[in-house]
Amino acid sequence: MSNNQFSPDMSLEEREKKLVEMSDEDIDYSDIPPLDEGFFQNAKLVKRNSATEAISIRVDAETLKWFRETAKNNPEIRGYQTLINDVLRTYMIHQINNNESSQQS
Repeated sequence: MSNNQFSPDMSLEEREKKLVEMSDEDIDYSDIPPLDEGFFQNAKLVKRNSATEAISIRVDAETLKWFRETAKNNPEIRGYQTLINDVLRTYMIHQINNNESSQQS
């Protein structure tokens, strides 16, 4: 990839479009060192802090079925319980943000 393909005044959308249109052969990897065996011997797996607590909750069958099927059919989701947690967390954050913004008004 030559530097003249991207100018500083290009918008993010223009840059993204150019990147999507590029072939692998157009990408210049010369400034990236190759990963050798030593790199992988010293590499460490980094996990996000996902401390959870096991609980028991009751949900209706239709809701549980939806979460299970959604998680099963989406490889990016790590399970229906994680999906339920993510939905609850999103709702919680939304509520916190709404409460903070209403208190500032």
